[in-house]
This record gives sequence, C-alpha cells and structure tokens, in this order.
Amino acid sequence: MHAPFPTLRDHLFAPSGGLTYQLRALRYRHSLWIGFHAAAAGWLSDWRPDCTTLVIVGPNAGHALPPGFLERFGQVIALEPDPIARHLLARRPDAHQLRFDKLDCLSTPDGLALLAARFPDAAFLFSNVLGQVAAPAESWTTLLARHLQTRHWASYHDVISTTRAPDHHAPLQRVSLLSLETLLMHFWTRGEIAVTDHETLHLGGRGPYSYALWPITPARWQVVEWVVNQA
Repeated sequence: MHAPFPTLRDHLFAPSGGLTYQLRALRYRHSLWIGFHAAAAGWLSDWRPDCTTLVIVGPNAGHALPPGFLERFGQVIALEPDPIARHLLARRPDAHQLRFDKLDCLSTPDGLALLAARFPDAAFLFSNVLGQVAAPAESWTTLLARHLQTRHWASYHDVISTTRAPDHHAPLQRVSLLSLETLLMHFWTRGEIAVTDHETLHLGGRGPYSYALWPITPARWQVVEWVVNQA
C-alpha cells in the first residue's frame, strides 16, 4: 500500500497569504501593484508550454494572473492552502476548467517528485511561492533539477525583500546569469542596502532571466524573478 501523499492544510492567517494578504490586495492591486502585475502578464503571455494541463502551485486568488490566462489550458489544477483565495480564484471568468487538489508538494523533500508523478502530463507554474516557502531540504534549485528537469515549469518568485525604496524602477532582462550584487545594483545605485535573501536566484531555469519590482506595501519592496524550464 502506498503511503498517503502530504496534504495541504487550510491557512487563513499565513504571513504570505490568508486574510491579511487579501485585504492588502484589495487595497493595492489596482494602484501600487499595477506595474508588477503588468510585468507578470508579459511573462505569462510569452510562456507557451506544449501541454494542455497546467498545475499552478500557490496561485492565491490569481491576482497576478492576467484575464483569460486560465482559458489557454484544457485543464487547470490549483494547489492553494488559503480557502479565501480558492473561493476568489474559482470565481474568475476564465476558471471554467479549474479544479483544486490537496497535494502539498512543498513541505517534504520528495514533494516535487510526488508532484511530477501525480500530474505526469502537466506543465507547472510556481506562482510567487518558492520565495515565500523555504525548501524542505537542500535548495529549491537542487530539488527542481532533481525532480522536474525533464518537465515544463516556470516560476516567478521573490529574490530579495527590502524596506529601502529603489533608485531605479525599470524592469531588467538578461540572457545570461548574473550575480545578486549585479541585480541589486540595477535597482539601487546609492550606497549599501539591507536585504532579506530568499535564496531563489535563477532556480536552475534557463534564460532569459527577467526581473521586476513589486512594492508589496509602500514600505516594503521585493525583486521578483521570472525563469522557465523547457522539457
């Protein structure tokens, strides 16, 4: 008999989700977050995996997913622990083919292997989650390479967070790898900057590597990276 897979538990008050995040989204999604959501829409528009099934890991309510995105796939499965987010996501006009699954693929070292086995024909979108959830072993780069190297996946994720406003706001795209120091120097050119490193730079994905700022509140900024792995 196979052991049961790890299941998602409902999170109503998680630091990066739940009620607090939904109230923040209600306040900022049509103002402070517009620039980041436009960048994410461009990334997702250009991502065309050769799969009819999409699994979205951590989509929340889909605030960063552009209108019509879910309709590009014949089937969409969401892995989302926030019940409020699930309710809002299911009410999107493009959510006709959406269903939810309980697999918790981020809490155990073999979680991504379980993800690949449970959805053998799907592409995977990690929706600003890997920078919020710490890897259960080694690093997300190592786990992605070990379990999803031969699969279509894409991720946008926090690279760093800081309370210092940037000096420059223009998005950045690079074909080759760049160091964290070089990345920070694109947005902050004056003096030193204190950051929280989310340990997600590059994630083993292939270029081009794209970066955009997300002012999650007026007092907290995040640099978000977009990477893709083609099977």
